[in-house]
Amino acid sequence: MAEDLPPPVVVSTPQADPPVTAALIVYALYALTAAISLFSAGLHAAPLWSVVGVIGLIIAYVKKGDAAGTWVESHLRFLIRTFWWGFGAALLGWVLFVTILLIPLSFLIWIAASLWIIYRIVRGYLYFKDSKPIPA
Repeated sequence: MAEDLPPPVVVSTPQADPPVTAALIVYALYALTAAISLFSAGLHAAPLWSVVGVIGLIIAYVKKGDAAGTWVESHLRFLIRTFWWGFGAALLGWVLFVTILLIPLSFLIWIAASLWIIYRIVRGYLYFKDSKPIPA
């Protein structure tokens, strides 16, 4: 009786395309936000803390689930972490700025955070354009 049954059919669902365009838009929004921030306020601002940066963050969070298991997932995670670590550094700079005695330190933190954010945007995009995940 088992000989009469047809062989099992293997059904594979095709992997959906990763949200490449969404990740590229987030990189572009972050770069635009950093450029606007640098040209308007200099290195002592929070480069990603603006409406445009927050829109990029929201897009990254929304598309993160669609990118699960693809090389784009590492980029979206990288961009989300870049935003929050940059925001944390900016917040630390403001806390030190309020103490008045540590104003010079707050400026150093803001400058270092701004340069770090620019570095991460460029580094991430260079991997992105080659369709490679961000190394851990």
